[in-house]
Amino acid sequence: MADSSHIRNLAIVAHIDHGKTTLIDSIFKATRTFRENQEVAERLMDNNELERERGITIRSKHCTVSWNDYLINIIDTPGHADFSGEVERALSMVDSVLLLVDANEGPMPQTRYVLMRALKLGLRPIVIVNKVERANARPDYTLNKTFDLFIELGVTDEQAHFPVLYGSGLDGWFVNDLDKEEHSGMDALFQTIIDEVPPPNVDQDGEFLMQVCSLDWSDYIGQIGCGRVVRGALRKGEEFTRIVTRLKDTSSQDKDWEVESSSKVKGVHLWVTRGLTRVETDEVSAGDIVWIAGPPEIGIGDTFSKNESVTEALKPLEIEEPTLSMFFLVNNGPFSGQDGTAIMLRQLKERLERELRVNVALRMEDIGRSDGVKVSGRGELHLAILIEEMRREGLEFCISCPEVITQLDENGNVLEPMEQLVIDVPEEYQGIIIEKLARRKGELASVENTGANTIRIEFEIPTRGLIGYRSEFMTDTRGLGIMASRFVGYGPWRREIVSRSKGSIISIETGSATAFALEGLQERSVVFIDPAERVYTGQIVGENSRTMDMTCNPTKRKHLTNHRASTKDIGVKLDVPRKMTLEQAMEWIRDDELVEVTPRSIRVRKTILDIDERKRAHKKKLALNEISTSLQSRVPV
Repeated sequence: MADSSHIRNLAIVAHIDHGKTTLIDSIFKATRTFRENQEVAERLMDNNELERERGITIRSKHCTVSWNDYLINIIDTPGHADFSGEVERALSMVDSVLLLVDANEGPMPQTRYVLMRALKLGLRPIVIVNKVERANARPDYTLNKTFDLFIELGVTDEQAHFPVLYGSGLDGWFVNDLDKEEHSGMDALFQTIIDEVPPPNVDQDGEFLMQVCSLDWSDYIGQIGCGRVVRGALRKGEEFTRIVTRLKDTSSQDKDWEVESSSKVKGVHLWVTRGLTRVETDEVSAGDIVWIAGPPEIGIGDTFSKNESVTEALKPLEIEEPTLSMFFLVNNGPFSGQDGTAIMLRQLKERLERELRVNVALRMEDIGRSDGVKVSGRGELHLAILIEEMRREGLEFCISCPEVITQLDENGNVLEPMEQLVIDVPEEYQGIIIEKLARRKGELASVENTGANTIRIEFEIPTRGLIGYRSEFMTDTRGLGIMASRFVGYGPWRREIVSRSKGSIISIETGSATAFALEGLQERSVVFIDPAERVYTGQIVGENSRTMDMTCNPTKRKHLTNHRASTKDIGVKLDVPRKMTLEQAMEWIRDDELVEVTPRSIRVRKTILDIDERKRAHKKKLALNEISTSLQSRVPV
């Protein structure tokens, strides 16, 4: 059993790409967590294949290091706003946070969000000005902006007097004073953690009590719950009570809650974390962050108590609701099952239910469709990561156009999710950025010159306005712009937004595309396919230069004759086709189109493949709209 006075629990929080995972690599080296001759990869905490490919943290992870007889539990949290659900749960297990801020960029949208959550829980952050070794670093500017952010968020006097460290997570050094101390070693960081982070406020002698803050799953053991023990100890095989709580009304400001159920369960497996490894133990004690398996079902916010009374129940954790949804549908295309495993609705639901066991910010809703279910998440990237994981498992399915989740106010007015958007861009591109975002109902909040011919522009914009904008933004800024956003709440509906002004080129034949057909097609469109690539009726093979959709036959071949000119055999010249990634395809499609996801291909298609059926469905929709408009005009004001 560890002495709780020698335990420190903290989380590392920051905006995306401000150096959280790299800092933990340096912490591992400084504490000699691994053998000197052991081969250790960079960004150890990003152990998921997708995390390494994209260079971002997707799931929060827990590690433990030892320094001078102290046990330091560190939780690495995601920096992208779409994975804020991971941050919210992690903060409920710790006593302080390391707030990393880039010495050049300063506080960014996600910095504000994670700091707001930490301050709301009463935590006193330790501010780390990271990447000060870079030529464009502005540590004094960054510290001043960070202090201003603290004041804006309404901190207490104690929270406003935060400790500050300067250094480089990549080079592995941190100091309290940049000018007076040698730039080497991590001792200043560890000493600040020991001095400034309070030990867990727990009761070692009481009966066992903990709250589940994170979930994992094992095909052999089942559900695994993680949390900090706030009282007492638990031995392997001992019985305890699982108490399930829930909020009465999530829309209420009071957040009243109640006990839903309780049941007797047994702790079959107990683990603690040492380094990156879970070590099975016979007993867990107050203050430590532990893993428990045994109960058949475990949910976020569940209370585990040795006391059978339901009065022991702890308040359920608040996880913000999703803002974006889309349909996951069974693939009914003609090429279904040729690239991977064609799944039915039952198998699709089973896979999504497995994801719900560990992905607490995700929601699945069965609305009675025979071909699919509605899935909701925090944003496009949140859902795209899930889709990519399913795709790599060999599954085939279709997804619909993302839609925002709206709410109604007290007067029945529609409210939609709003985002704070911050853009860093060279000055010459500010005009096109402001013009494009104004069309998407974005309101300019501020413009700031950050030096080096770069400006920072801040907008308030509906989440709808950002769907499909990222790829357009990268094109407009020649890849030199940086954009980041965060959900800030709900605001009045800002009328319709036209995100895509060009129509689709739709195939009317099934077969292999020919260079002869594509040569004529590229004169009036942007082509999505290669010569000899197989296409089917209803598949979208390009983007039209005009607003309406257009049909074509990409499988058309050159007619052979007995007469040939001298230039007849000269090869055709084709442009490089536009190959869309999963995220680009999700952003590009309209409400009558789908993305077909397979292990080897990302195809775009019409929801209704047959051209005659599409025309009938379109006429029926127009007729219904006319009837609806007529009925509304007859309603007396």
